[in-house]
Amino acid sequence: MKNGFITVASAIPSVRVADTSFNVQQIETQIAQAEGKGVEIIVFPELCITGYTCQDLFRQQALLEESEKAVLMLLDFTRQLDIISIIGIPVVVGDLLLNCAAVIQKGEILALIPKTYLPNYREFYEKRWFASLQDLHATEVRYAGNKIMVRPDATLFRTCDGVLFGIELCEDVWAPAPPSNNLALAGAELIFNLSASDELLGKHKYLCDLLSQQSARTITGYVYSSSGFGESTQDVVYGGNALIYENGTLLETAERFSLQPQMVISQIDIDRLRVERRTNSTYVNAQREAAKIDLQIVNCHTIQPRDFELLRSFDPTPFVPKGENTADDYDEILNIQVCGLAKRLVHTNSKTVVIGISGGLDSTLALLVCVKTFDKLGLPRKGIVGVTMPGFGTTDRTYQNALKLMEALGITIREINIAKSVLQHFEDIGHDASVHDVTYENSQARERTQILMDLSNQLGGLVIGTGDLSELALGWATYNGDHMSMYGVNAGVPKTLIRHLVKHIAENSSHLAPRTSQLSPLSSLLSPLLQDIIATPISPELTPADDEGNIKQKTEDLVGPYELHDFFLYYFLRFGFRPSRIYMLAQSAFKGIYDDGTIKKWLVTFLRRFFSQQFKRSCLPDGPKVGTVSLSPRGDWRMPSDATSTLWLQEAEGL
Repeated sequence: MKNGFITVASAIPSVRVADTSFNVQQIETQIAQAEGKGVEIIVFPELCITGYTCQDLFRQQALLEESEKAVLMLLDFTRQLDIISIIGIPVVVGDLLLNCAAVIQKGEILALIPKTYLPNYREFYEKRWFASLQDLHATEVRYAGNKIMVRPDATLFRTCDGVLFGIELCEDVWAPAPPSNNLALAGAELIFNLSASDELLGKHKYLCDLLSQQSARTITGYVYSSSGFGESTQDVVYGGNALIYENGTLLETAERFSLQPQMVISQIDIDRLRVERRTNSTYVNAQREAAKIDLQIVNCHTIQPRDFELLRSFDPTPFVPKGENTADDYDEILNIQVCGLAKRLVHTNSKTVVIGISGGLDSTLALLVCVKTFDKLGLPRKGIVGVTMPGFGTTDRTYQNALKLMEALGITIREINIAKSVLQHFEDIGHDASVHDVTYENSQARERTQILMDLSNQLGGLVIGTGDLSELALGWATYNGDHMSMYGVNAGVPKTLIRHLVKHIAENSSHLAPRTSQLSPLSSLLSPLLQDIIATPISPELTPADDEGNIKQKTEDLVGPYELHDFFLYYFLRFGFRPSRIYMLAQSAFKGIYDDGTIKKWLVTFLRRFFSQQFKRSCLPDGPKVGTVSLSPRGDWRMPSDATSTLWLQEAEGL
């Protein structure tokens, strides 16, 4: 393991039933390939030395002895190799024949792990040939030149870097209480499964769901290898499954039904798994049972250090749903926001909400959530009071988009120009209006909030906040200005996700037309209008536009790209990673997009602002959490407002 990652492989070699010489040669070839690619641990299918489908040939002394000779060859082959290899073999232990996993490193069998649960139904009759781990008493055997104590106890292996792993075989993971449960609770961070699972209609999906759930439930990396082409097809077919999971997420999979050998390689993020376990109180409590487990730990050999190469790719937008069901995920997020606001309206018996509409992304999403909420509650949309408040930096594009959006959605429109009020305020406090400093900017934001608050009092409604999770992380909000509201529907949604949510609504906007007999002419133009809002540069519009009337004050020019900040935020909050690790992951995720210097610059900015702006988050209005990360001071993130950032900034600046 290096930089928190361990490189693992799942291999499916070519096999000939009962041809141990051929089989071991195939295994050696894949071990050599894996060693050359920096793999630290590789797992092969169940009974891969002989082939799983030998049936009554397992009762033949010749096969058992030739299998042992093949293992001797493999031990000699691996004598100078650092890689840990896990292979499947039949082993005679006293009066028992056991279906075992052999853990091999540097020409030595470190341990033999017998299979616990033996299938004896349908096409599988393992109990005809093998005994179970449950039938075993601790017995010393001499196998392939090694003296090995074969135990019925749970066994963990510790690499020289301190990573703990355990092993189960095929049917074990299908059992009501898989051995990997106890292995994980005893400390195993990786589980390797040697399997021989035949292919049946629908079985593969069930298997993948099973492994994903087991990996997630035990918070482990789960590496699975199952027999492939070459096994007997007398009654069933083995399609070959090589699967690598990390905490429920599939990292790599091989081609099924391939006629060629398969091997998949990935890196398990051990640091991430350890963070997940430490912060999961349910898992911590479950570990109390681990003290009752009879356990032995086998130490693996020390290996030579290697140069580290990050093989895994990382999603540059970790907050944004991926996969086939993204539309459902977006609807789920919107439903969370809608139900959060609906409960607040019902609780306060409010039929009116007041919301500032700027023509930008955040206020657009907040307004759309309000519309969906009012529709769900059966309230007239005229109870949504959208207020556009042009100021010194408002451009015609955002102003027109704000008006068109409100009209298209059929809400109540109010326009209040703040210029006169703010100029009067400058005169009152003695501020030169030509000085475009923080006072100039924040006075506008606070004036807008004052208008919204006073309107809500006048109308008996609630002020709906529009600020998002990214802005909260960076403190990119005016304290007691846009920072304040009566309910912040976007508080749990980062900027990168807001774009996708608005785009999703734009692509499915037909149901948002006002339910009145007199539809606005703009209703049919809602989708292109939303698309234009998505394309508008992000800006608070607090300083005057350029000579052509375009937005001059662009947020991402000032604080950095939101896609970088959201990436930093995710790994900083979700896993507590240190700056150097976040930097390394960002280098991978944004390769070819941002150079190292740019990533470092904005990482330093993120850390500096995150710490210095905690005081704004300490008095945050209520708002719904929608994902795994939240900055609510009442929930996910509790931090002193006067905490120092020295430790984090020193590391980031030294990168």
